[in-house]
Amino acid sequence: MKKRVLFSPLAIIISIAFLLSSTSLYAQEKEKKIMLKVPVCFATVLPGLGTTMPWVAERIEVASGGSLRMKVYEPGKLVAPFEILDAVSKGKINGGYSISGYWAGKIPAAPIFSAIPFGPEAGEFLAWMYYGNGMKLYQEMYDQAGYNIKVFLCGIIAPETSGWFSKPINSLEELKGLRMRFYGLGGKALERLGVSTSILPGGEIFPALEKKAIEATEFSMPAIDKRLGFHKVTKYNYFPGWHQQATVFELLINKDVYNSMSAQQKMIMELITKAATVDAFAMTEAIQAAAMRENVEKHGVKIMYWSQEMLDAFHTAWKETAEEQANEDPFFKKVWDDISAFRAEYKLWQTYGFLPRPEPPK
Repeated sequence: MKKRVLFSPLAIIISIAFLLSSTSLYAQEKEKKIMLKVPVCFATVLPGLGTTMPWVAERIEVASGGSLRMKVYEPGKLVAPFEILDAVSKGKINGGYSISGYWAGKIPAAPIFSAIPFGPEAGEFLAWMYYGNGMKLYQEMYDQAGYNIKVFLCGIIAPETSGWFSKPINSLEELKGLRMRFYGLGGKALERLGVSTSILPGGEIFPALEKKAIEATEFSMPAIDKRLGFHKVTKYNYFPGWHQQATVFELLINKDVYNSMSAQQKMIMELITKAATVDAFAMTEAIQAAAMRENVEKHGVKIMYWSQEMLDAFHTAWKETAEEQANEDPFFKKVWDDISAFRAEYKLWQTYGFLPRPEPPK
């Protein structure tokens, strides 16, 4: 009798443990396994632009216990870069990695969620996105435009260069008529100053420069531009990147696929995209100085810095562009008013919290 009493609690504990483990195994079996096929708009050899999705793909299976996997496709291998949004929305593919400014022709407000001339910088941009109304408005934009998309912020980089030119640019007059590859809202501002801008995917820029279809270009940060070989055909690299003080990237998931995910899978998506964003930022910050030095010492590149007169002209052109865009598109105005209010509040912290910028070297 005594043995039976002593054994009874042990038996109960074993039974509970068995039931819990069985329930856990059953839950894992019931959780739908999802393979995310993700074409990217940037070659995966480009640090910070193309490396972010492979970084996610290498980790997502382990993080999810095998329920989520990802296969990354180089630009054009599965879907052309400028077709990613439509393909994901229609379910032709279940994921895609891009930059929202590529959809400006379809959604006028889209470029705001990628890069804004004259700031915000990376920290402020992420603050608005995650703790202001940025992500809410980002998703609302796609919903309102009729796209069957769940959007994740996935990757951010700090300032880009302002562009590569074949000769020094000393006045606004020298910009007039210039054929230049230029991205997003900054491109619209430059058009007000007489520049003829076009948007080309990264892989098409060097051939266009070589064939003189364009005379100048901007693309990204020094270490990224170096991989594309711009220094071989243009020797004047201008700073600061007034048009893109920070650049945000997006992972698009077909909303039906996202809605089919378990709560655990959705949480993994949220956490892994945030982790990838931090990694992209840190890695790209670490490699720029060496690339700039190599451009100068090995390739004869001249690092240039815009005069205050030129920066003031760019700023004026941008303010006029923003006002025009807000007047033409109600949703652009909604987003622009929101981020402007956030930045006005942030300004107090920015002014007192950070050291003043040093003067650029002469």
